[in-house]
Amino acid sequence: MKNLITGGAGFIGSHLAEALLKQKEEVVVVDDLSTGRMDNINHLRKEKGFSYHIDTIMNEHLMKRLTQKSDVIFHLAAAVGVKYIIDNPLKSIETNVKGTEMVFKLADRAGKKKVILASTSEIYGKDRPGKRVFKEEDDRLLGSTSISRWSYSCTKALDEFLALAYRRERGLPVIIARFFNTCGPRQTGRYGMVVPRFIKQAIDNRPITVYGDGKQTRCFTDVQDTVKAVILLSKNPNAIGEAFNIGNPDNKITINALAKRAKSLAGSKSRIKHVPYEKVYEKGFEDMRHREPDISKLKQITGFVPETDMNHMLSRIVGYLKSRG
Repeated sequence: MKNLITGGAGFIGSHLAEALLKQKEEVVVVDDLSTGRMDNINHLRKEKGFSYHIDTIMNEHLMKRLTQKSDVIFHLAAAVGVKYIIDNPLKSIETNVKGTEMVFKLADRAGKKKVILASTSEIYGKDRPGKRVFKEEDDRLLGSTSISRWSYSCTKALDEFLALAYRRERGLPVIIARFFNTCGPRQTGRYGMVVPRFIKQAIDNRPITVYGDGKQTRCFTDVQDTVKAVILLSKNPNAIGEAFNIGNPDNKITINALAKRAKSLAGSKSRIKHVPYEKVYEKGFEDMRHREPDISKLKQITGFVPETDMNHMLSRIVGYLKSRG
């Protein structure tokens, strides 16, 4: 199989490329390095069947050529991270909407190439009374357009609408993967990702900064489990035209407890410091208190079961960040 990964020098994309190469498949990566890094794929450059292009997915000439040569397209290129979205609202919207439209258009013209669209748990939006676990068909609830963070949810929802429209009207084989808090080596804390930020602060014995009261809960998924689920979906004909939550409900934890766990595993002397959202993000920032995936649909279609527990996942990240100094 010949696989094209947009955003393939990013955190999840680089792990996906690595996994596909281990299965003796060919991989082509396209990444403009706006949030991805060459360090993530340098170890793959000598692998048989691997190639890469440092370019934007808006380069239609390049994307047309690569799409025509591919069997499957994993579309991971997107503006990601709460901090990045708030700091770069216009670029984020353009990348997430125009870039995805380009991918679907070219995949359709190149002979109905299969596209796996990376989406997000942000799709579900805000808290609602008594709701903690989210299923794929649940309603969405968003805040005001004056709050920039909701633009990410809206752009990814539009990406999903595009995917399903291409499926219904053009017969394009599309699969939607909604990621819930994926973590692992190579993830950066620069754009608001909480796990690498906590662990790096703990290793450096700096204050571990918890935003808000820390009573929010999240379910963290090891990147190897996420990649496994994505590959299983890509090879399952019953997944076409459907959206799937990808996460690990067993790894549910409060952000306060996560900070304490990071401190313990890093052998840190850091203190835990609570910081109001408004001092980090924009005024009026809203956050979902609880976000837990129902993955029964994913299990039913693919047999997927997440394997990596919280301590093992965090320990791998500690080891990775310590090795990088």
